[in-house]
Amino acid sequence: MKLNELHDNEGATKRKKRIGRGPGSGKGKMGGRGIKGQKSRSGVAINAYEGGQMPLYQRLPKRGFNKPNRKEFAVVNLGLIQKFIDAGKIDATAAITEDVMVASGLVRRKRDGIRVLAKGDFTAKAMITVTGASSGAVEAVSKAGGSLTVAAGDVAAE
Repeated sequence: MKLNELHDNEGATKRKKRIGRGPGSGKGKMGGRGIKGQKSRSGVAINAYEGGQMPLYQRLPKRGFNKPNRKEFAVVNLGLIQKFIDAGKIDATAAITEDVMVASGLVRRKRDGIRVLAKGDFTAKAMITVTGASSGAVEAVSKAGGSLTVAAGDVAAE
């Protein structure tokens, strides 16, 4: 095979329709835009326009509020931490911090911090330090003989 013998598969490429290039092209004269009117002209953007009627997005009620500076946490369940400890990806004897969780692949990224929730069984005697935790998670870890401390001062454990 040579470079000059390379070609696409049959039907893989289609020639572009050349608009407004005479009657023989099949899209000549007005180029498929019809006669007159707003859409026949250039520079037209009428996406949500409904012909003078109040557009749908304006008719529907607006509700709620999205706080622009809200904190977004990476959420981890205790059952998943236990699974990683059992698999040997996290060392339970050493302190488990947010950096350890990221390095082990437990969470992809920290975001504004990591928040631990109480879903799942937790039996390891581990010291966990995170940005946030539910009260159930704190209770479950202390029941297993470990400790869960919330590091950041601005985010309290709920």
